[in-house]
Amino acid sequence: MRRISRSSKLPLYHQLYQILRGNIADGDWQPGDMIPPESELIDRYRVSRTTVRQVLDMLASEGLIERKQGLGTFVIHPTVDQGLVRIVNFTEDMRLRGCEPSSRVLFSGLVRAVQDIAEKLQVEPGEELARLERLRLADGEPMGIEESYLVHRYCPGILQGDYETASLREALEQNYGIRWAHATQAIRAILTPPELASTLGIKARSALLFLERVSYTQEGLPVEFLRIYYRADLYVLYNELQG
Repeated sequence: MRRISRSSKLPLYHQLYQILRGNIADGDWQPGDMIPPESELIDRYRVSRTTVRQVLDMLASEGLIERKQGLGTFVIHPTVDQGLVRIVNFTEDMRLRGCEPSSRVLFSGLVRAVQDIAEKLQVEPGEELARLERLRLADGEPMGIEESYLVHRYCPGILQGDYETASLREALEQNYGIRWAHATQAIRAILTPPELASTLGIKARSALLFLERVSYTQEGLPVEFLRIYYRADLYVLYNELQG
């Protein structure tokens, strides 16, 4: 999305957020670049100053831009600790690390929620979920496997997209107005199950980083449960702790 659509059901601020954030994620605006001033964004997208400032506040809160008094607003140089302090999708994460991301769909279909997943998504067991499983690659090298479970009634038809080339997160935002506001995540080390080893191109019982994440909407609804199996020999999670 590079234009504001007056006929869209998405609010103007949300459309502008997607456009500006996309400019950063896609590399159109590089770290250190100064983004257009508020007045130019107002004229270009025909939105109010309040809308522009709201979007800039959102991007600043995500650590993507920085306002410098008297100088302007600049794209921030990415830091490796971002992965644990804000919700970053795989594509953005890999690009921030200087890698070219790609995906291969392993499974796409509707399933019924089993007990443990139902509890995490706060739905009844047997609720219809959209399940998408993808092999994630960086520069052509298998990096991990993602299993995404979405409450289907919140995003009916979500699996119709081509998620080898398209972003699931962007599809949720653009087509359903669903934007992740916060998430809870657990991380632990496991040994690679035999059924995943060949897909990841590693030996069974090699070390994996296993993540489980529940992502919540602006309204506080848990909509996605995500399982991620990352190769521990290639993928590192960083964080900075303050004393």
